[in-house]
Amino acid sequence: MIKIILLLTLSTSIWAKYTNCEFKNKHYKDVCEQLIKEGVSYQYANKFLLSYFKTKKYDEVSWKYLQPKHIITHTKNEKKANNVLVKYVPDIVEHLKKYSEVYDHSEKKYGVNREIVAAILMKETRLGKIKPTHDAFIVFNTIVTHIDVKTKRDEWLLKMGKNNMKSIIKHCYKKGVEPESCNLASSYAGAVGIPQFMPFSFIYMDSYKSKVADLSKMEDAIVSASNYLNKKAEFNTLIDWSKMPEIDKLEAEWYDFEHEREHKNVSLVYKQNKHNKSRECFTCDKSEFDYFREYAKKIMRYNSSSNYTIGVMRLAYDAHFLLHKEKPKR
Repeated sequence: MIKIILLLTLSTSIWAKYTNCEFKNKHYKDVCEQLIKEGVSYQYANKFLLSYFKTKKYDEVSWKYLQPKHIITHTKNEKKANNVLVKYVPDIVEHLKKYSEVYDHSEKKYGVNREIVAAILMKETRLGKIKPTHDAFIVFNTIVTHIDVKTKRDEWLLKMGKNNMKSIIKHCYKKGVEPESCNLASSYAGAVGIPQFMPFSFIYMDSYKSKVADLSKMEDAIVSASNYLNKKAEFNTLIDWSKMPEIDKLEAEWYDFEHEREHKNVSLVYKQNKHNKSRECFTCDKSEFDYFREYAKKIMRYNSSSNYTIGVMRLAYDAHFLLHKEKPKR
């Protein structure tokens, strides 16, 4: 306890003298310099990056799950998660009825189908029932301080970690929150709130009626997810569900396609990955899937996983027809 008090005292003393971004950790220096360019004060940036409670604590659990072997397992498990979540379609419908006023507002403002947003919230946190147990800043600080850059993925992780650290500090600075109180509950990957926004996506936060958006509130989660898809994915025209193929059938065929290729170098909707390397595309060059593919690409701006995307589309498809008491095409 005495050591902690001494550290805090030393930190405060150092912070009071700081008018620059000189840190032994060059990554902290980069974060600090970016923050200053974006309007955060030297004092606040230094106080945050010198805080014992924010930068001297590490999340070894999140670090473990961010390793490649665990990411591969998570990708494979996405299919199992989709199959489990189908039984919750009635819950999605009840949710849509409960928040119908919010969804009316959101659809009119953003042009994003309510069923898509509800399906995303179901996938992310089971409509808010799954409570995050990590701290977002500590997750990203762990990445930045632990990583030994050897691969392209390591470079990406480091850049992502620094950008998110910067976004969290800027977010709390604007809200007038002291560093030690800037605690954002997150997933092991650092995603925050019911819609699981990464901190660098906080620019898409929107509130339903209050002045300040709160991603832990369902109403704000709904409009924020809608705003995200509208702005980032240009999702601005409602899906005509009658034009969609039989998504349950398409989903099953996609899983077979993926399994036959051992989950390697395949995509639901793209012929190339972000590095312009060729991929086997399941729906490409099949005109019957053109309308589906147009909207699936928009969902992939929220989460780039093919299995995540087909899961969202399946849940939304089934929820739409159950909500309107119609029978989907079979």
